[in-house]
Amino acid sequence: MHRLMDADYNSLFQIGEVGRSPASGVAPARLTELIPMAKKVSAKARAAARKQRDKWKLKRWYTIRAPRHPWDFKNIGETIGESDEHIMGRVYEMTLQEFNGDFTKMHVILRFRVDECVGQDALTTFIGHHHQTDHTRRQIRRYRGKIDDVIDVVTTDGYLVRIKPLIITQKRVQTSVKQVMRSKTKDLLLGYAAKNTYAKMQEAILGGELEEDIRKAVKPVYPVKSVSIRKSQLLQSGVVTEKGPTLDEIHAEEARVAAELKAKKAAALAAAMEEDDSPSILDAAEAMDSESENVEDNEEDSANEESAEVSTAEEAQSEDDKSTEADYASMTVAELKELLKAAGKPVSGKKADLVARLQE
Repeated sequence: MHRLMDADYNSLFQIGEVGRSPASGVAPARLTELIPMAKKVSAKARAAARKQRDKWKLKRWYTIRAPRHPWDFKNIGETIGESDEHIMGRVYEMTLQEFNGDFTKMHVILRFRVDECVGQDALTTFIGHHHQTDHTRRQIRRYRGKIDDVIDVVTTDGYLVRIKPLIITQKRVQTSVKQVMRSKTKDLLLGYAAKNTYAKMQEAILGGELEEDIRKAVKPVYPVKSVSIRKSQLLQSGVVTEKGPTLDEIHAEEARVAAELKAKKAAALAAAMEEDDSPSILDAAEAMDSESENVEDNEEDSANEESAEVSTAEEAQSEDDKSTEADYASMTVAELKELLKAAGKPVSGKKADLVARLQE
């Protein structure tokens, strides 16, 4: 009985030792459990893995195009996908500066959603825009009034659009003034949407026409610093218009423009090749140098004769100058001054200056 109790006690003690969590900084106890070896992959499985098709090779490029009206399927970018189902629903963002080249609108972000794929073209729908947050924050300053609102409008073709205007006043204004300005802005937006299509509203929002109308409406109430539609969002689509050129016409126009550009490049390249074939300035200079070599040889002989004559004359002149210098050096200062007075030259200075002045 005693031995049995000791055995049970020892087994319990061993179990407690294995299950005890190690203290901080102490290495864990060695595991006595055997880890099963990794299964060996068969040759058939390895061959199947090598034959697996590369997903990137299955993907293709799609041309992202803006809506048909009012943007005439404008090419705004490219995206890659395996099939049309992977492209549908993608949202493409770009700045208004990239869209139409207006540098002053670089803070406006446009959003297009792919709703249809035709061949390699991904046709989109304009689903709204928003201003960058830092640009909006720069408009708001201390002691200025901020008036913003959220207005849902319905266009004539059944599009439900949410518009968020932002008005910044010169100074802080009372709540009653803000309510009046909000009311005027809401009436203007509802009336504009009730008379125009969604395409026309896009042009008015992005072109600044709608913002200018709001400014004129609220300016009599209180002086305004700036007016902007900081965000627009398409909540529900309406009737799709069939106005504008077809996709085939757009492809034909793009092919024509590409052909014209290619022809211009070919003409420019041919003109450059012709210029290379014609004698260059360096070739003409080399020909003139070869012709002038003979002339230089003849001129060298005559130049040598002339130089000999000139050297003889210079030697005679130098001898005369030396004799003259000797005569001036033997004269007194008074005699030198009389010669200078006769020549009409100044008589001040030392003897060396007087002699140098006479030799001039």
